[in-house]
Amino acid sequence: MITGRKTKLMNLFGTDGIRGRAGEFPLDDATLSAIGRAVGEHLCDRLGRGAKIITGRDTRESGEYIERVFSAAAASAGAECRSAEVITTPGVAFLTAEGGFDVGVVISASHNPYEDNGIKLFTPSGKKLNAQDERELEARIHELRKDTANHANPSFELASYPDSHAKYLEHLKENSPGLRLDGLKITLDCANGAASTLAPELFGELGAEVVAIACDPDGRNINKDCGSLHLEGLQAAVTTDKADIGIAFDGDADRCLFVDAGGNVVDGDATLWILANDMQRSGELKSGKVISTVMSNLGLEIAFRDAGIEMVRTKVGDKYVLDEILRTQAEFGGEQSGHIIVREVGLVGDGMMTALLVLKAMEATGKSLAELTAGFTKLPQILVNQRVKEKVPFDTVPAIKAAADDAERKLEGQGRLLLRYSGTENLARVMIEGRDQNEIEEMAHSIASVIKDAIG
Repeated sequence: MITGRKTKLMNLFGTDGIRGRAGEFPLDDATLSAIGRAVGEHLCDRLGRGAKIITGRDTRESGEYIERVFSAAAASAGAECRSAEVITTPGVAFLTAEGGFDVGVVISASHNPYEDNGIKLFTPSGKKLNAQDERELEARIHELRKDTANHANPSFELASYPDSHAKYLEHLKENSPGLRLDGLKITLDCANGAASTLAPELFGELGAEVVAIACDPDGRNINKDCGSLHLEGLQAAVTTDKADIGIAFDGDADRCLFVDAGGNVVDGDATLWILANDMQRSGELKSGKVISTVMSNLGLEIAFRDAGIEMVRTKVGDKYVLDEILRTQAEFGGEQSGHIIVREVGLVGDGMMTALLVLKAMEATGKSLAELTAGFTKLPQILVNQRVKEKVPFDTVPAIKAAADDAERKLEGQGRLLLRYSGTENLARVMIEGRDQNEIEEMAHSIASVIKDAIG
C-alpha cells in the first residue's frame, strides 16, 4: 500500500514529467489515482471518445504498483489501457505511434535511485505535453484529488500490448539498415534498468559478442553504482574483457555513454562530435548545425567551428534541445549526459539508437571509438553545486554579481563561466571552463562560497 501525506498540489509537472519519492506526494495513492483519471478524462474530452493509452515502466520495485493504480483510474474514465511492461522510455514513445495510441505513459525516474519514480506523458508524435495541457491537467488533478471516493485500485489487471519488445527492437534495426557487428566485442552496462533484457538481445542479434554487466534488476539496484552515472565498473570491465567498446545506459535507457577500448570515457559531447562528423561525411548533415546545451564543453564549440559546423546552444534539458532541433530543422542534438535526439528516427532520446549510430560510424570508417573522437579536445571544466534557500536572480545580488564579473574578466577569451539554478532542486550550479584546471577550480569554489554566504 502506498500512502501519502497532505500537501498543496501545484506545479506537478517539472522538466521531465511528474517525479518524486514513491509513496509520497505526488506519487501517493490519492494523487496517482487523480493523475490517471485526469489523463483519461482530459483525452476523452479532447477526442470525443474513449482514449487509448499505452504504459511502460522501468525496473523499480514501485513501478508496477504505480502502473496499476494509474491504469485503473484512467480506465474508470473510459480509457482503454495496454501495458508494454518493462521497456525503455523511447520504446514507449515509439509504440505510442506504432499502435495508434493517444498517449504514451512511462513510469520511471530515469537515472534517479530506486526510491524515486515518475510519470512521463508522450503524444503520438513523440513530444511531451505542451505547457497548456500540463496546466489543464494540474487543475483537473487538483479537483479530483479532493474526491474522497477516488480510491486507488492496485489490483487492477494490466492488459499487455502484444509483441511490444519485438516491435521496438525491429524499429531500431530498421533504422540501422545493413549494420552488422560481427567480430566486435561489446561490454554493456544496462544500469539494472529497462534495457537489461533488450540491449543484450539487440546487439547480439546484430552479430556482436556481448558481455553484459548490471543486467540483473531486483527492484532496488537500478542505477546503483552502475550505468551512465557510474562508469567505473564499465571502464574496468572493458579493460578486463578486452572489449572494443563499452556502452552504458541509464535506468530508462533514453541516454547512453561510451568507454573506448583503452578504458577512456566518451561522453555526450564526444558523441555529438562523432555523429556530426559521420553525418557530414555521408552528406546527411544538410543543416550544417548541431544542437547542444549551455553545458557542452567549449572545446566542442571550437572543434565544430574548425570543421565548418555551427553549434547552437540551448538551456539544459532535452525539451529545449528538441524545441531547437524543430525550430532550426537541425538533424540532431543532445546533451553532455548522453541524451541524444535524432529527428529522423524520433523525437525522444534513445540510448540504444545512439549506440547503433556510433557503431555505424565505426563500421563505415573502419576506425575505433578512440580514433573517431580525434579532433575534439575538451577544455578543463569544473562544476560546483551549492545549496541555496531561494533561487534569486544572480545579478540582483551585488556580491554574487561582483564575483562573477571578476571571474569573467579573468577568463576573457580563454574560457567561460556559467551560473544557473537546478530545475528540480534548490541548488546553484557554478560551471567554469578554462585553460588551467587549478585556476578554474579555485575560481568556482570561491564563487560558490560567495553564493553560500549570500543566499545559502
